[in-house]
Amino acid sequence: MKPSQKRGRKNKRQDAPSAENAGGEAKEPSVNESPLPLSPEPASASDTNPSPSRRNRGRGKKRRLNNNQSEPTTGGGISQRSSLPHQNGDCSNGMVVSGAATSESIPAAPSWETVAKAVPSMDAVVKVFCVHTEPNFSLPWQRKRQYSSGSSGFIIGGRRVLTNAHSVEHHTQVKLKKRGSDTKYLATVLAIGTECDIALLTVNDDEFWEGVTPVEFGDLPALQDAVTVVGYPIGGDTISVTSGVVSRMEILSYVHGSGELLGLQIDAAINSGNSGGPAFNDKGRCVGIAFQSLKHEDAENIGYVIPTPVIGHFIQDYEKHNKYTGFPVIGIEWQKMENPDLRKKMGMESHQKGVRIRRIEPTAPESQVLKPSDIILSFDGVNIANDGTVPFRHGERIGFSYLISQKYTGDSALVKILRNKEILEFNIKLAIHKKLIPGHISGKPPSYFIVAGFVFTSVSVPYLRSEYGKEYEFDAPVKLLDKHLHAMAQSVDEQLVVVSQVLVSDINIGYEEIVNTQVLAFNGKPVKNLKCLAEMVESCDDEYMEFSLDYDQIVVLQTKTAKEATLDILTTHCIPSAMSDDLKT
Repeated sequence: MKPSQKRGRKNKRQDAPSAENAGGEAKEPSVNESPLPLSPEPASASDTNPSPSRRNRGRGKKRRLNNNQSEPTTGGGISQRSSLPHQNGDCSNGMVVSGAATSESIPAAPSWETVAKAVPSMDAVVKVFCVHTEPNFSLPWQRKRQYSSGSSGFIIGGRRVLTNAHSVEHHTQVKLKKRGSDTKYLATVLAIGTECDIALLTVNDDEFWEGVTPVEFGDLPALQDAVTVVGYPIGGDTISVTSGVVSRMEILSYVHGSGELLGLQIDAAINSGNSGGPAFNDKGRCVGIAFQSLKHEDAENIGYVIPTPVIGHFIQDYEKHNKYTGFPVIGIEWQKMENPDLRKKMGMESHQKGVRIRRIEPTAPESQVLKPSDIILSFDGVNIANDGTVPFRHGERIGFSYLISQKYTGDSALVKILRNKEILEFNIKLAIHKKLIPGHISGKPPSYFIVAGFVFTSVSVPYLRSEYGKEYEFDAPVKLLDKHLHAMAQSVDEQLVVVSQVLVSDINIGYEEIVNTQVLAFNGKPVKNLKCLAEMVESCDDEYMEFSLDYDQIVVLQTKTAKEATLDILTTHCIPSAMSDDLKT
């Protein structure tokens, strides 16, 4: 469900805080690489190796950095020993002992067995080593240079391991190492939940599971409950423990998944490499997974944890469907009904509360029964307030999207609405949200099609990030941003197709400056998606090909000459095929 969105973009503020993945991964290969900047959009550590094809061009503005604000990092920390000075001495507790002059005895260090018995759950925390190979969205026929990262995870029942999705995104190899072990075990990724930033792994080697007690999950903690975050952050190679309390609980924006789900805010330090590590309560039970933090000059020790209801939903979804299907949504945009005149105009009684439907996704199942200006009064019997919140726990309220996130794909929900002063009830089927510009492409390589040097591709958030950097929401062309923020897909297979770039050749003289411009029609026929465009071009036997672009531009090419020139252009640029494999079927 989309919450009410403001029209237009916010003014860019130099001091605006930005959330980041808990540093999810600690980058390993080179100490000469700088931390990875992160915008409010999800980022993977691959951007520490930026592709040479990334460019600021077209109508987008060049990226600006504020010298007074340190850039947040995710997965950009170097996984090596800290260069900070350490105190010498083993267990002196800070007391300096000089020869035999002191009469105090130094307490003996606790034995390894004593420490292990005190916190047995820590033995189930593992270090995750991942090698990533990301697609190059700007040059979609190739991939970026591979890189490695380190993060955390923990063992649960059923011979499985939980970690963060951004820790194993675009993985080519994943290895796990247990606490106190010198062996790395090859792991298999069972499922990746992009929206909730959780991944499920397993290890086939039986030796890995010997002598390990799986972590048990606890209940949702209350405010001020103590939490202990365990993991392998930067600054050292051994396990690290930080502690704090639960300071806030609300619907959070998940940086990696670009979605909104329940989350915990804690004041325990969460650094690069902590991602995927468990957060324990004072009884040694897991109450969440560390996954992102807030880095800002005015904020200190603000970390975020994925709570057990979200974790449980992910695990049960996998067990129920043998794969991850996602968190369903209601495909609507809604408006608060706090103004008394607005409520009166909409025919609401003084005791009635709810939110007004602004727009409905045409691809959503509920578009068949709900209408704009309907007032949603309740969801599954829970009354919705005029500000869009519902009762949560004693003295707490939370956004009603929390109720929807407890459902599974394909489930039904009873929705009570007010329409023309009449109360109606509908059973609606919940499904996954279809976005015109998707936030992820689920690990698949990007699609592309090339003819006469024109590179056509479909727009996604990773593509925008590849083209315009982390600040793409400010630097990308306004028309693409408007489509990203406000446009709705009219059908499940609709895509936003653009001319990504023009590979210069004699055949396309005069068109070289066309960059990231939407393709509206081909020879007068609307372009629904990239596959549709490729089929129309391949089957075209007219004398000329005419592409209608945004900004009232047209591109005209002689069909026979353009198709003959394509092969030479592909050879010149070492491109193996004129189209991606998914378009060949």
